[in-house]
Amino acid sequence: MENQNATAAVIGAGDYIGAAIAKRFAAEGFTIFAGRRNGDKLAPLVAEIEANGGRIAARSLDARRAGELAAFLREADEQAPLEVCVFNIGANVNYPLLDTTERVFRKVWEMACYAGFLAGREAARLMLPRERGCIFFTGATASLRGGAGYAAFASAKFGLRAVAQSAARELGPKNIHVAHLVIDAGVDTAWVRDRIREKEGDEALRNLDLGRLMRPASVAEAYWQLYRQPRDAWTFEQEIRPFGERW
Repeated sequence: MENQNATAAVIGAGDYIGAAIAKRFAAEGFTIFAGRRNGDKLAPLVAEIEANGGRIAARSLDARRAGELAAFLREADEQAPLEVCVFNIGANVNYPLLDTTERVFRKVWEMACYAGFLAGREAARLMLPRERGCIFFTGATASLRGGAGYAAFASAKFGLRAVAQSAARELGPKNIHVAHLVIDAGVDTAWVRDRIREKEGDEALRNLDLGRLMRPASVAEAYWQLYRQPRDAWTFEQEIRPFGERW
């Protein structure tokens, strides 16, 4: 393990993608700082990483609150220098336009865009004095095109992509690698499987094509490979999808 004195912060450390990212970087020796709205739900992740000899701190975190997010990243940096910050909050909702309330639109924007801006800004504050670090943002198909019923989600993801692009252009010359990962597919989670069951029935779940859903571990591996890139060949934006996905 190479990174015995570095921290990777995962903001939005959910049960699937966020947990997989945490486990992947922990396996490489990073101290993990994991945050999500209900920090008690991180107990299984903590137990698994520690059982495998890794180091992790779990925190309850509302990433929409600037002071709370800044304190979370400062604490992470105090454990070991903050080397990687992954913003992984989703906020995927689908409502017809006329059913999209102001509250829904505002909340989705706060979670998926505004919180991403805060994460990038506060991570940059810690990384710039050292002139090194990586700030990664999880995007989606909706980052590139708005679908029917996704006015709130797509606008937030479009905005997050713009934040990431602006940050990459500003911070790249200062040796901070900023990247935006577009997940152009359904990810194999309980929520996605429930939506498939609702729309297509149990038979569809039993006969899922191998190339239809993306494994969370594969997303985590994509982030690890972004981290490993030499600085003379950094990627800003990468699209990943299963081989069977139409695009």
